[in-house]
Amino acid sequence: MRRALCFDTAGESAVLGDYTLSSFGIDVGMVPPEIAKKLPRYPLIPATLLGHLAVDERHHGEGIGEFLFMDALHRSQGQSGPIAAVAVVVEAIDEQAERFYQHFGFIPFPTIIGRLFIMMKTVKQLFA
Repeated sequence: MRRALCFDTAGESAVLGDYTLSSFGIDVGMVPPEIAKKLPRYPLIPATLLGHLAVDERHHGEGIGEFLFMDALHRSQGQSGPIAAVAVVVEAIDEQAERFYQHFGFIPFPTIIGRLFIMMKTVKQLFA
């Protein structure tokens, strides 16, 4: 799924930012052992991949990225039941993005630099 945040002024529309969500599988051996022991005993754990999150550079610093990010998490949580996703996975493009995700509770994969995840139960707590 792809979502875009747009605006329209004087008949001109523009995309402020967008994100994509897709199904993903987490190799259970790639997560920290203390989390893996709480997961179902499958080789691949169903998850949602937040594969792209971008804001038009003219609108950086306006809170649009955080708005889109929270919308993506909310939609991921809403679909977690039908697709049995237990986590959301992201790929941070740099250290600043990694800190952004960690601020919201994302946990780095121990062996994959820049890839982080958050358990769906933590996402649900964000919206409780």
